[in-house]
Amino acid sequence: MRVTRRLLAKTRLAATLLFAVALAGCVDPSLGISTSGKLPLPKADENVYVASIDAGIPIPALPVAEIPETHRRQVVAYETEQPVGTIIINPNTRLLYYVIGKDKALRYGIAVGKAGFEWSGEAIVAEKKQWPTWTPPKEMIARKPELAQWEKGQPGGPTNPLGARAIYLTSGGKDYGYRIHGTPEWQSIGRNASSGCIRMINQDVIDLYSRLQGGEKVIVLTASGEMPKGLYIPAPIAPKKVKPVIPPAVVPALVILPPPSIPIGGSPVFKPAVAPVVAPVIAPTTEAPVVAPVVAPVADVPICASALINGVCPPAAIR
Repeated sequence: MRVTRRLLAKTRLAATLLFAVALAGCVDPSLGISTSGKLPLPKADENVYVASIDAGIPIPALPVAEIPETHRRQVVAYETEQPVGTIIINPNTRLLYYVIGKDKALRYGIAVGKAGFEWSGEAIVAEKKQWPTWTPPKEMIARKPELAQWEKGQPGGPTNPLGARAIYLTSGGKDYGYRIHGTPEWQSIGRNASSGCIRMINQDVIDLYSRLQGGEKVIVLTASGEMPKGLYIPAPIAPKKVKPVIPPAVVPALVILPPPSIPIGGSPVFKPAVAPVVAPVIAPTTEAPVVAPVVAPVADVPICASALINGVCPPAAIR
């Protein structure tokens, strides 16, 4: 009898364990079970943008109604052959997918690079930091000289451009300066607004940061949303040349002449201007002067009334 009871108890226990295993295999990860066992997944219509305190720094709540529904953190169906833990970034739709299972992903809204700053290819999560220090690169300081005040680094805090978390990416072992990071400018989410880095809402980047162990693969699709065929890094954009400011020409002071003197009862008297006599200027010449022939004065000659005889007028013909 005792053997029968023991056998029955063991049978019931085995059936219970088998049922539990079967039930666990049917659990949909979108119901709130985290794939990493650390963080629960967001439930449908759950407000995940509430206020909190992180490392003593307050993170304000966000107006959920002002965040597009498509860019709020949520579990979605996402067809992919990439393994669990892969990050896929689509700049075309400004969305980041963290693969949590077969054809399922946790989706976040992001902001991506502006025109001229888009990059694509594969990378890995090389490092991650809480409330990181931000040091603007020299190229950025050249474009915005006012950032020179942070050339040695801006401490982490609520106004730091990297926000609450920074996830550092490398490609082929090289750091090209690209990050997945938070931002105090949550209104930029869903836009092309950065210099190539991937921006996230602070509450979202804290969530993603907590799910990563390091070494995860990151795939950045092309600007049109296609799988990259290699690593594409845009050439640095040279700062705009500032035209030198030319001071305006100095205008001489205006001299005011006194009014003309007008005698009482008469008209103003003006002296006519007399043109100065200028002696003619004779240009020097190397030619010999032309001398006019000297003509001797002609004496009074009597007029002959007839033909000359031997060149002499006959005396009788002289008038």
